[in-house]
Amino acid sequence: MAATPVPLRFETNFEPETGRLVTLAPNLARVTAPNTGPYTFAGTNTFLVGTASVAVIDPGPDDARHFAALLAAIAHRPVEAILLTHTHKDHCALAARLKAATGAPLWFEGRHRLSRKPRLFEMNAVARASDWSLAPDRTLRDGETLSAGGVALKVVATPGHCANHLALGFDGTPFVLCGDHVMGWSSTLVSAPDGSMADYLASLDKLIAAPFSHYLPAHGGGIADGRTYATALKAHRAMRNAQIVAAVGAGARSIGDLLKRIYPDLKPMLLPAARMTLKAHVEYLGDRGEIAVSRRPTGTRLAPVQAGNAG
Repeated sequence: MAATPVPLRFETNFEPETGRLVTLAPNLARVTAPNTGPYTFAGTNTFLVGTASVAVIDPGPDDARHFAALLAAIAHRPVEAILLTHTHKDHCALAARLKAATGAPLWFEGRHRLSRKPRLFEMNAVARASDWSLAPDRTLRDGETLSAGGVALKVVATPGHCANHLALGFDGTPFVLCGDHVMGWSSTLVSAPDGSMADYLASLDKLIAAPFSHYLPAHGGGIADGRTYATALKAHRAMRNAQIVAAVGAGARSIGDLLKRIYPDLKPMLLPAARMTLKAHVEYLGDRGEIAVSRRPTGTRLAPVQAGNAG
């Protein structure tokens, strides 16, 4: 008999100490950028790895205050590399400027790309929030171990939030820098075709199976029991899938219908994110044959799968 999942509880009590160097563990510190918002929470966490020399992970937004704070935190130490978990601009917009200032190379999984080809009439809602031109000096591969700031980091490819997303685990420790894949303050935005719900769920399983238990997201505080929390996130996504199937069975025929039924009291500023995530769930369920999905110039139309026609 399967164990009952631990209830999902978000943690929003986080003091970012914006602009200050905060030591988290040996060879690991954080500087949080001042880009608070509905998608970034208290700001983007930039991590510094190492002591005598450092690596900078997710330099964050192109903000003069954050740039100055990072230079102060680096304190004239050699910067071996600038690493990215992915290429959404709240994580990478400062990368080119920091590279020019430090001479450090850029290491990440590859150029920004869609998780799948766009369909006719389909818009990418996060296109402007992504850096399509940034190219790595070194392309990181799933499963490789690299040295950065004198620390061994294990690369764990975690596509889903976007196609080139990865996590970086501190080899031989419980710590993993998980970017936007798992966050303690909120569930992760998955916006197709930039992201993929199927990839996201598979990457959750992969991260849970990895030898790291203490998750350090790029927004918000650390998650001490990351595997249990990620398992609760997975159960939350399964619950949302079930809600959508039930709502379609009860008459919901559009993403807008789902939005009204599933998020009746959501704050207006969060509705775009909810719509994007519902679209990703609908795509996932349609591909699995759990609901019928037809795409038209006027929008996506939903229907129950008729008995005997599933699959």
